[in-house]
Amino acid sequence: TAEKSSCKPGFESDRIIFKVNRKHLKPDTRLGKVGFTNCTDRTRFPFSTDDSRFVFNSDGVLTVKRAVDLHDGRLDFFVHSWDSHGNKMTVSVMVLQHGHHHVSRDAAEHPDVAVHYFPKASNGLRRRKRDWVVPPINIPENHNGPFPSKIVQIRSDEDKMKKILYSITGPGATEDPVGLFTMDKDTGELYVHQRLDREKQAHYPLFAHADVAGSSKAEKPMEIIINVIDMNDNKPIFEQTSYVAEVAESSPKGTTVIQVKATDADEPGNDNSEIRYTILSQEPNLPSDSMFAINSFNGAIMVEGVGLDREKYPEYTLEIQAADMKGEGLSGRTTVVLKVTDSNDNPPAFTASTYQGSVDENAVGVLVVKMLVTDEDEPNTPAWNAKFKIIRGDPDKLFSIETGKNKQEGIIKTAKGLDFEKIRKHTLMVIVENDVPFAIPLVTSTATVVVTVKDVNEPPIFKEEEMTVQKPEDLPVDSVIMKSEAEDPDFARENTVKYKIIDDPENWLTVDEDSGLVKVKSLMDRESSNMKENKYTVLLGAYDNDPVPATGTGTLIIILEDVNDNAPAIVELEAQICKHQRTPALLSIVDKDEAAHSAPYSVAVHEKYSANWTAKMNESKTGIELFLKSDIPEGKYKVVLRVSDRGNLGQASSINVEVCTCLENGLCSLVRSGGKEEMSPYIWGILGALLLLLVIAVLGLYAYSKRQKKGEIGEPFEKDIIRDNIYHYAEEGGGEYDQNFDLSVLHYGLDNKPDVLRSDMMPVTMSRPTYRTLPGNPDEIGNFIEDSLKAADEDPTAPPYDWLLVFDYEGGGSDGSLSSLNSSNNGDQDYNCLTEWGPRFKKLADMYGGGEDDDDML
Repeated sequence: TAEKSSCKPGFESDRIIFKVNRKHLKPDTRLGKVGFTNCTDRTRFPFSTDDSRFVFNSDGVLTVKRAVDLHDGRLDFFVHSWDSHGNKMTVSVMVLQHGHHHVSRDAAEHPDVAVHYFPKASNGLRRRKRDWVVPPINIPENHNGPFPSKIVQIRSDEDKMKKILYSITGPGATEDPVGLFTMDKDTGELYVHQRLDREKQAHYPLFAHADVAGSSKAEKPMEIIINVIDMNDNKPIFEQTSYVAEVAESSPKGTTVIQVKATDADEPGNDNSEIRYTILSQEPNLPSDSMFAINSFNGAIMVEGVGLDREKYPEYTLEIQAADMKGEGLSGRTTVVLKVTDSNDNPPAFTASTYQGSVDENAVGVLVVKMLVTDEDEPNTPAWNAKFKIIRGDPDKLFSIETGKNKQEGIIKTAKGLDFEKIRKHTLMVIVENDVPFAIPLVTSTATVVVTVKDVNEPPIFKEEEMTVQKPEDLPVDSVIMKSEAEDPDFARENTVKYKIIDDPENWLTVDEDSGLVKVKSLMDRESSNMKENKYTVLLGAYDNDPVPATGTGTLIIILEDVNDNAPAIVELEAQICKHQRTPALLSIVDKDEAAHSAPYSVAVHEKYSANWTAKMNESKTGIELFLKSDIPEGKYKVVLRVSDRGNLGQASSINVEVCTCLENGLCSLVRSGGKEEMSPYIWGILGALLLLLVIAVLGLYAYSKRQKKGEIGEPFEKDIIRDNIYHYAEEGGGEYDQNFDLSVLHYGLDNKPDVLRSDMMPVTMSRPTYRTLPGNPDEIGNFIEDSLKAADEDPTAPPYDWLLVFDYEGGGSDGSLSSLNSSNNGDQDYNCLTEWGPRFKKLADMYGGGEDDDDML
């Protein structure tokens, strides 16, 4: 007992050296044995090394796995093992060749520290030796010191003759984390100053420098790689602190319930992160303590025992452990709660063994019968929900079955129309199951359903649902199209079938009520708008004489053959021909008939118009070219052309052709009639207004003369002053008593004044401006319009012309002219009343109101 208490687990020495005679080590070469104890009776232990070229047996024997070359006569690496508590133990191992000269006096002073020399420079073209490559330096993480701890020494051969200063650069030295590694400038010894953590940084690439004091570099920088060796310092951690899952009762052995997972932060790929799972406890441990098992590699929890019963043990709690070092190292734990759910261990059962139902024939989607079931499983679960299936008696799939909303009811409906005349009764076999399979072998429940089909009056059925015939479109009236035939499927009723036309868009046909004979009632026309691709569709009906008649329908398709019953016609009813260019007018032709009765066409000018016109067909014989044959005045002319098709069916068409002088663009310059320019609508409007004024003046003169005859002219102003009307007649003629004067003499003055122009004559003494022609570029239309308007505004010859009517002839022997006012001998006339009529009559009052100056004024 005293020996056990003083026992310290670990390797027998802090450093192990294996000496070899050869520089090249072959595979399977045994180097020696490592001593290790964990203070128990065990003699075999798990060993691992960070150099994959070597392998350890469980008894501690070191063997070469792959060929190894000792480049500098030695090789260093680490070996690991674990005590009974899972603590990782590490020791440094050196493989050393006998006679190695790189172990200097410093190695004797510090046998655990390797000394590396800077590689020597080669002379001339001599290749540098491979053994100058410095192997990586391995340092275990979490080393407890003491610090600073010497890990390697760097030497230069020049230090025997010169003062050499050593330094180191790189991460951990001159870069973050700064100060982790230092080097003695005099001896070249490399130190580490604190514990290393592989999980923070696993590699430190450093460069060692050797400089001559006060001079240049003595050696090229030498790379030193420090690897941090992983130690088992992290325990596995589960992704969840607890898990909850469900397991159905009566689940068979091997059913996977849930999978747990843990992770380890140590280096992947070695034993420090190799996790194994185990179940530490089960609560309750009934009906056995091994109701569940766990896959030690992936953490999948499975059903192991039998006897899960939700009613007795509704829930289990498992404590799960995850340990690294393949289950022998550090560990973490979690809890898994498994809830036992109800399984389908009770079958649904019909409440009756037989069900009856009836349905009318031909009815689709109607209810036949409802079937109720019961189930002892937990309600509203997949193990309780029912589903139904027809397993016998419905080979033609005439019925459908579905589950009702309450999940405990089966509903049968008709999927197709039933036929009373074929089968009057259907017997179905129905089975009921659950949404999920039975957990244990159970007997399913079945029921029989008897469906009775009820007879209804069915419509007659045409022997051909779609009847097609081909006839010419000019088939005479009363011609037979076809004989339609229909049969009544209700043989037992012995109904009589009659016929009628349900839809005939053009009302062309008639059908015999009893025989079904379809005839032509009115002439058919292939060119009708109701024709679709030369087909005319008629809907026929066949009905019986049942008290509640039923009607069936059939479709009659008549393919009409085209006949030459439409003469070709000219599309354009108006055309223009340039008088001097002799360019023909092009006319197009339309024919409603098919191509077999249309082009090529022929054309002829009516003999009445053949003196001035001629016409011919174009090269394709589908269009007309109309030519002006003689020199006729500009204007509009009527031309009659007769166009015939290839069957010589033709008709005459009247065309209004305008003959005109064309501009450069081929359009008429002005609208002309009979060689003279037609007057503008604006001129016609002005002339109409003048004519209206003239009519008003004549009517006023006539009314005035009538009043004179009746003696009503004595006091004209007394009656008219209220309306404030003045009648003005811009003419002079005979006196008040000259009633039969001739107004035509009033125009006499125009004959003596040739310089005065008439309104209906264009001045010939003035020159017309030059108008622009219509531009070919559409962008110039705006400028063309502005220039034309400006030229028209400045054109003195453009209508309407300035005019003046001169009336300067008074006639002879007039007693009522103004010149005779002064010679009137009527002294009884009193004009003093004019002064009382207001300022409008002041001038008349001054002239006729009496006074000394009256004669002077006249």
